[in-house]
Amino acid sequence: MYAVAKQFHLGRVAYWSFHYPKGVIQRTFRRDPIRRSFDEKARQQMEATAYSLTPITLASGPDTPEIHFLTGAGFWYQTCFCAYSMMQQADRYLRPVIYDDGSLEQVHQAAIQRLFPDVRILQRREIEARLNQWLPLQKFPWLRSRRLAYPQLRKLTDIHVGSQGWKLVLDSDMLFFQPPTLLLDWLESPQHPCHMVDVENAYGYSEQLMTALAGSPIPDLVNVGVCGLQSEAIDWEEMEFWCKTLIEQEGSHYYQEQALTAMLMARYPRKVAPAAQYQVLPSRREVMRPTATLHHYVADSKPWYFRYGWRHAVGMPV
Repeated sequence: MYAVAKQFHLGRVAYWSFHYPKGVIQRTFRRDPIRRSFDEKARQQMEATAYSLTPITLASGPDTPEIHFLTGAGFWYQTCFCAYSMMQQADRYLRPVIYDDGSLEQVHQAAIQRLFPDVRILQRREIEARLNQWLPLQKFPWLRSRRLAYPQLRKLTDIHVGSQGWKLVLDSDMLFFQPPTLLLDWLESPQHPCHMVDVENAYGYSEQLMTALAGSPIPDLVNVGVCGLQSEAIDWEEMEFWCKTLIEQEGSHYYQEQALTAMLMARYPRKVAPAAQYQVLPSRREVMRPTATLHHYVADSKPWYFRYGWRHAVGMPV
């Protein structure tokens, strides 16, 4: 394990150094200290507010659709705002299923449970037991080592391994401002994989290699902030081969999870969320006066998320 893991630069410092997009890091540190300080204060206000949001009182039942999140100590409050705003706009309860990345503390779990009383939280020990059963290290060394170095991969492994059925997996750094009719319809009757539209292809690997591995043309602009997949349709032996081959031929990359998902979706019809309504990288103007159904706050839109987005989502003054 450690021989393979060494290739993936295990450790948080190495992860951010080698796998996070350099352009994002550079732009973050080019922002002057005063603006960065303002952004951090706004982020802290968002986290503090998550502890005092009014608990969801919408009725739930045995047939309540589920929405799935990978989260941890650094993102739990964003997860809460995403799920909270989705339910507010949908005017119905959607049961959150939380997959602990290993960093959730009891105080975070209690805050999540206060907002969503019947939330399911899968603890690290439970997730690792399932991985050991269905994705044993001896047979899947690349996937198992890669998920340690590259947490995004857990959105595939930790959520889908050893499971059945369709699952809608959402990134935490998103907010809803209109009823997400497309996603609600998909949850009621999923037929095909579902995803958002990115602002550019962000896969990290050549189209030639991805197409050769998938055996089908790779769809453009797949963004997995919204990702609907059928768990049992994933061939994990194939996924192990894809993971290994991508890294051996073209190296490790921050967007590998998105690349692997696009390769999975290449073989099927897809339900695509319209880009105008489900916006990746919304502009400051759009964040200040939301018109879209959903915002996915990636890259340069992150400051507007912390300063304005969450406040709009819960009706607080901006």
